[in-house]
Amino acid sequence: MSEKTVQAFANGEADFGNRAKWYTSRVLIYGALVFWSLICLFPIYWTITTAFKIAPDVMQGNLIPWIDFTPKWLGLRSLGLSPETIFETSTVREEFLKRFMNSAITSVSASMLAVILGSLAAYGLSRFSYRFGFMKNNDISFFFLSQLILPPVVLALPFLVLYKQLAMLDSRIGIILLYALMVLPIVVWIMRDQFSAIPVELEEAALVDGLSAWGAFFQIVVPIALPGMVAAFILSLVLCWNEYFFAALLTSTDAKTLPVMVASQTGSQGINWWSMAALSGAAILPLVIIGIVLERYIIKGMAAGAVK
Repeated sequence: MSEKTVQAFANGEADFGNRAKWYTSRVLIYGALVFWSLICLFPIYWTITTAFKIAPDVMQGNLIPWIDFTPKWLGLRSLGLSPETIFETSTVREEFLKRFMNSAITSVSASMLAVILGSLAAYGLSRFSYRFGFMKNNDISFFFLSQLILPPVVLALPFLVLYKQLAMLDSRIGIILLYALMVLPIVVWIMRDQFSAIPVELEEAALVDGLSAWGAFFQIVVPIALPGMVAAFILSLVLCWNEYFFAALLTSTDAKTLPVMVASQTGSQGINWWSMAALSGAAILPLVIIGIVLERYIIKGMAAGAVK
């Protein structure tokens, strides 16, 4: 056997070994990702299937439809949303739609308000130098973030007294302002990094071309930082949508949100699992749709600091 043949044979074995390692690593990586995805998605699957179970199936932990149990419209029927009740008058359905609209209006409005105010504050912190006593820009930014350390129960009594004095108990505007205040530190922290990653030279060039400071902000900075603003909006929306403590404390009838209605499915006779699962599924669905539609903005917002 010639030297060239031996060399070619050795190279072929090396290539085969490299390909085997590459395929093995890919199988392990994607296998781990699939396994983790199943773990993350299982609670959603369990919630959705529970909406179609009767009590014995829930207690026995049956999981696979048409194999472990026969699906029924029990959960949707309890909300007046099953095929046989959807066109009939239902007070429960009206109550559900009212709570759903309360959650949608308060969450979207509070998130938009927080993104607007938080973006302006973050832009100031990233472009100008401030000093309040011993506090400089980094200290001010940390002060915003430190507000998240405070447990909500500490603020319960002050907000209850304040809202009573202002006649804002059980009102949408009161919940919107409180939710905006709750997520504002997160928006400021996210957007400060976004604006810091944008070169100042772009704004300086815009000012030289005749734009005002506000014109440079809205025409140059905002379009570049838009993915980060969308990511901050989605995060704020999720936090506001899922908030329960203040919604249960400060609302009673008119402004009560969907999480409070979900928690109300527990009573003296036990937990109405199918109804709670149907409500939870309805609460999850809008966030899933928004996440899918705005996925590219989320990815851009997360990578913006590393790209710009």
